[in-house]
Amino acid sequence: MNVVLIIIDTLRQDHVGCYGNKWIKTPYLDSLAKESVLFTHAYPESLPTLPVRRVLQTGCRIFPFVGHKDYKGNLFTGAPGWGPVLEERDTIAEILQRNGYRTAFVTDTYHQFKPSMNFHRGFDEWTWIRGQETDPYRSGPIPSKEEVLNHIPENLRTKTKGTGGKFTDFVRKYLINVADRNYEEDYFPARVFKTGANWLERNQDAEKFFLVLDSFDPHEPWDPPTSYRKLYDPDDDTIDLLASLYGPADQISPRVLKRLRANYAGEVTLVDRWLGYFLEKMKNLRLMDNTLIAVISDHGHCIGEHNIVGKQGHPMSREICDLVLMIRHPRGEGRGTTCDSLVYNFDLPATILARLGIESDKPMDGKDIWPLALGKDDEIYDHVTCGWGPMVMVRDKRWWYNAYLWGEAPLLYDLEADPKLRNNIAKEYPDICEKMKNLAVTDAGGKIPEFLRKATGAPGCSPLLAK
Repeated sequence: MNVVLIIIDTLRQDHVGCYGNKWIKTPYLDSLAKESVLFTHAYPESLPTLPVRRVLQTGCRIFPFVGHKDYKGNLFTGAPGWGPVLEERDTIAEILQRNGYRTAFVTDTYHQFKPSMNFHRGFDEWTWIRGQETDPYRSGPIPSKEEVLNHIPENLRTKTKGTGGKFTDFVRKYLINVADRNYEEDYFPARVFKTGANWLERNQDAEKFFLVLDSFDPHEPWDPPTSYRKLYDPDDDTIDLLASLYGPADQISPRVLKRLRANYAGEVTLVDRWLGYFLEKMKNLRLMDNTLIAVISDHGHCIGEHNIVGKQGHPMSREICDLVLMIRHPRGEGRGTTCDSLVYNFDLPATILARLGIESDKPMDGKDIWPLALGKDDEIYDHVTCGWGPMVMVRDKRWWYNAYLWGEAPLLYDLEADPKLRNNIAKEYPDICEKMKNLAVTDAGGKIPEFLRKATGAPGCSPLLAK
């Protein structure tokens, strides 16, 4: 059996049709979901980008980030868990490579190729598609001031973007990177999925293969082709903001926020369309009958919800933590069904290996969730914990809790009465907060690492704290 693992960055669960969205077009994801088991309560064990990919590579927890150190050339310092795959861990690509699989990796998620990173381990072929965000890909030509300011509201033009540089610096660098983009095929999702499709065609002689396609879109910058944006906002009467604020949404007008949401929605549809291109290539090559396909997101993004445009450790909301996860078995097992059990993203490597009848030489923390998905097994988890620096989110079937690991700044929501997390009831239920905090500490190994206390307020950990 072959395996295709598709990772989609910043794809919100509630922005995909098969999860109930009614206004964003995602026909290919929706069609694939009808042939898959669709997981409705899948969660990351740690955030953001690189911690997620570390656990997807190894099937092992990294929260509470013990042993973390900062690395030269990284996006920022002070973000626990943001680093390379540990040398002592085996990656799923290395395991499959040792078991005779031809392995390949295609991605435009540039953080994985920063100095000191090693996310291409175990792959016979890997392709890094350059130019996303502020990837140091090109140094010129420099766009005009007018071109840059077309994407930034006047009140943000001298402001710092989240924990990074100014909005103008971010937009200018990105525009340099994509200056030669002329057609839809030049956009990043097209390049990722077309490269994957071409790899399939070139490697038809492989006895068995493991292909990972990792799309950074629909991560910002949100700048889909105009035709995709106009599906959701047909008018041209506003600034074409393409960057996240990583701050309060009320910094921009409702009209600009509408455009930002439309740009994100257009990115989602663009990714879906080129995922469809790849799936059509699989069908044409008659690979659907002998290939396991898994699609998973790493996290989402608030685009106005909770008065936030960004992602952060506090408040760590459902827009950020609810993951897209679907697994299509080539023999049709579980086809068109839904699994509502709590599962983790790090369960995916163990589940894939179990379907292939392969055991890892070193134990994984992740569990085989396929019997659970098919209704043949009892619940594995009564709660899940997600760490972002010193912040944690803990949820069970009823409660959603978010605070510092040691219990400071608690947020608590009743999922039955308040599924959109609008009414913080932490003060009314201190006993529930204490229970959830203790679950988090237990999942952290039974104690609170001192370095996490020192990480409070560090860049990359939690740029927004609830007041």
